[in-house]
Parts: sequence; C-alpha cells; structure tokens
Amino acid sequence: MEDNLPQSMIEAGRRSIIVMGVAVAMLCALADVAGAQCVDRSERAAQIALDAFVAEPSSLLVQLRSEKDKLSGRLQGYLVSDISVLKAVQNLTRAATQADRASIGIALHRAEIRCRSSKPAFAQKISDFVAKLHDSSVLAGYSSEPDDASPLPPPTTANLPAKSGAGLLSGEFKTEIADPFAAMPLPE
Repeated sequence: MEDNLPQSMIEAGRRSIIVMGVAVAMLCALADVAGAQCVDRSERAAQIALDAFVAEPSSLLVQLRSEKDKLSGRLQGYLVSDISVLKAVQNLTRAATQADRASIGIALHRAEIRCRSSKPAFAQKISDFVAKLHDSSVLAGYSSEPDDASPLPPPTTANLPAKSGAGLLSGEFKTEIADPFAAMPLPE
C-alpha cells in the first residue's frame, strides 16, 4: 500500500493540472468573448439572436421585410454586441436588395460611431470592412449618416422637467400626482 501512495498522488496531481488547464482555457475564451463588445451588458443583443444571425444572415431580411429602420437598428445592435458578426454581414449584403444594402450601410456607420470611444480597433475594423466590400449601395448608406451623429440623441434641458418640482409626481416623497394642467416651465 505504501508503494501505491506516491503513484496515486502523482495521478491526482496530473488530474488537477488538467482541470486547471481546462479552467484557464475557459476563462481565456470568456475573456475573448467579453472583449468583443462595444456596449455594456444591458445594451447587448441576446446571444441566441446573434447565433441565429450568424447561422442564417438572410433570415434578418425576411423578418424585417419592409422595415428599413428596424433593419439598420437591429444590425447595429448585433454589431456593437459582438463584432464577430461582421463576417456574416457580407452574406447578408449578398442577399439584400439595393434599398436594404443602404440600411446595412447606415447600420455599419452607426455601429462604427458607437464603438469609437470604447473600442477604437473595432470601429476601424468596421470602416475597413466597408472599404473592402466595394458595394456602392452600402457605401451610399454608410456615407449618408453624418460622421458626428450619435446613435441616440443626447437629452436636452428643454425636454426635462424643471427642478422646482414640476414633473409627473410631486410631494415630499414624490407620491402625489402633479397637476397635469399646470403651466409648463419655459426653457431658459
């Protein structure tokens, strides 16, 4: 039994090294996936939607047949959620009509703008992709968006309620409904 003790310890050590190696590999893979996004987790598209898009890019065209705005918005969401879907965009472009290609170009440009601050390398990747695509309709859509456009308009003080308590709820703990017919405060 004493002769088997060192052998069993060696085997246990080998198993723990293998388990640790697998764990490190999994962590590296997760870190790679986590680094492929330009936006926070709350803004990302669902992984199942991304997988479905990569598996069959033209299904997006079927789902959003006559809704060009939704096509560009959804594609932008996919791109900023995981830049690796950029490979599937080429297949999407092949299956798209000329009008859909312009929407694809808009989505590419908006995604590039969105990635500039958090992942400049991804923004460059999108820009290079558009340049290599050599599709005039995609390029027209891409160029139609202003370069300094933000994907969401910034809030302005004119749209916000005044700090003097004018809002939908009032009272000390904001539990009383405010008068909906009260005069609105004028922007300064």
